[in-house]
Amino acid sequence: MLRALWTAAAGMKAQQLFIDTIANNLANVNTIGFKKSRVDFQDLLYQTISIAGGKAPGGGQLPVGIQIGHGVQPVAIGKIFTQGEVTETQNPLDLVIEGDGFFQVLQPDGSVAYTRDGAFKLDKDGRVVTANGLPLEPEIIIPPEATNISISHDGTVSVLLPGSTTPQEVGRITLAKFINPAGLESIGYNLYKATDASGEAITGTPGLEGFGIVSQGFLEMSNVQVVEEMANMIIAQRAYEINSKAIQTTDEMLRIANNLRR
Repeated sequence: MLRALWTAAAGMKAQQLFIDTIANNLANVNTIGFKKSRVDFQDLLYQTISIAGGKAPGGGQLPVGIQIGHGVQPVAIGKIFTQGEVTETQNPLDLVIEGDGFFQVLQPDGSVAYTRDGAFKLDKDGRVVTANGLPLEPEIIIPPEATNISISHDGTVSVLLPGSTTPQEVGRITLAKFINPAGLESIGYNLYKATDASGEAITGTPGLEGFGIVSQGFLEMSNVQVVEEMANMIIAQRAYEINSKAIQTTDEMLRIANNLRR
């Protein structure tokens, strides 16, 4: 019966992690470009009392064996990179990727990070940057005298200058994608970092070679579905309660056994 205590405790611990993940998803329901997480569980080792196909005491063959499990453990918390809801903002520096790909931004240490958050701004030098001041990679600078900014579906950034009727190209947005985006490391601030699991970034032009297109004046919101998360929360809560009940029942059985009189 002591085994049951530890098994049920493992179940409670797993459901607590499930709730933690759900809470983070719900907390970021309005975070631009946020991708929800999903917890994957697997069962633990089994104690084998008898092996299926082994010799039975009567000389026959056992059709089934006896194995006793020892609970559950989380094996992965992966990001689900489905497209989030797209909302119109009419802000010329708000961009959405319709399809596969990430924007590339340059971090202070010189490394490149990746994001689906397209709420870009201009810094004092006219560079297109994230809300945290990280510039797009490759760098795009908007002239201070520009009267209009136009970004095409293939990432071409053009501006209209005073006295001119012809847009002038000032840069081009390139996207990155990964063979295994679920292997990216979340580093906060709506950013991801490449890992050995994700593979090296594959860069390209929006709309070509499997990359999504870039649309101006729109933002991709979180792909968290509140109703789905609430349903998962109820499931996790009930699973936590039943594992707690298993501990209480095991404790009661131990109490009864401990109070036996000869």
